[in-house]
Amino acid sequence: MTLSGPNIEEIRALHDRLREQIVVTPVIRCPAIEAELGHDTEVFAKLEFLQRTGTFKARGALATLQSLDADALQRGVTAVSAGNHAIATAFAAKTLGSSAKVVMMSSANPSRVAACKAYGAEVVLVKDVHTAFATASRIEEEEGRTLVHPFDGVAITTATGTIGLEICEQIEGFDAVVIPVGGGGLISGISNAVRRLCPKVEIIGVEPEGADSMHRSFASGEPESIDSVNTIADSLGAPFALPYSFAVTKANVDRLVLLNDQQLRQAMGFLFQSMSIAVEPACAASTAALLGPLRKSLLGKRIVIVMCGSNINWTTFAEQAIFDHVD
Repeated sequence: MTLSGPNIEEIRALHDRLREQIVVTPVIRCPAIEAELGHDTEVFAKLEFLQRTGTFKARGALATLQSLDADALQRGVTAVSAGNHAIATAFAAKTLGSSAKVVMMSSANPSRVAACKAYGAEVVLVKDVHTAFATASRIEEEEGRTLVHPFDGVAITTATGTIGLEICEQIEGFDAVVIPVGGGGLISGISNAVRRLCPKVEIIGVEPEGADSMHRSFASGEPESIDSVNTIADSLGAPFALPYSFAVTKANVDRLVLLNDQQLRQAMGFLFQSMSIAVEPACAASTAALLGPLRKSLLGKRIVIVMCGSNINWTTFAEQAIFDHVD
């Protein structure tokens, strides 16, 4: 392993180990987005929201649990999440014969809490994300459970690297890839794999204004934290960056852009109206960036957008999405 992350052989080996437990998610052409952009721009979407558990998180949770020995699996695991990582951890624990005790914010969507319980997990609800991490640390210490980190570490970056591997095998000659950013687990892995396999591709991260820890970290050159998370994209609401995922991201990503909640809401509505898909705000982030701050710089290029998750119920989607044309 180098500073830039796991090598391709390591990523391929993990992909082979995960093959029976994950879906190789499709890449599709997006004529509606292309029509909106014009100028012969070509847009492809990596539909990772069709992954098991509804998000890319299943890859990292499975990879982490696969690395545990029999005693650790018997003691079980814990996780911190607004929902998606908790669901994935519960799924991985059930799949590998372990148990999960997950910590979620009390504001978590009830459908996500229900999904965790459906996989057999015990759910602990707390008031905010900082309390959640402290609670998970206490569970880890007192119960001997292994923390399945939501975004940091070699296992997570190698696992999300399998998405980058798939993209490079599914699409030839693309110019840019646009990736949502939370804590950095998704972008660290995809950027590392894409940089190794397609070194000339521009790699762009997309972060919500109300959870901009990666932007702050890029500016200072070291992992930074934020006092609070204030965005509808709760799946991207990491309160801090951490050394490993930050270092890999910094080594491979060309630039970051910020989005406000209005842009996320518009993109959710646009995707529903133009492609008949209802996705969570985090999943719409790459589309929002392409139709917003990245529009001019990527016109006429061949672009891959990563669509990361769809764990949202209709009531919440209808409340958040703006059903009008994106400017």
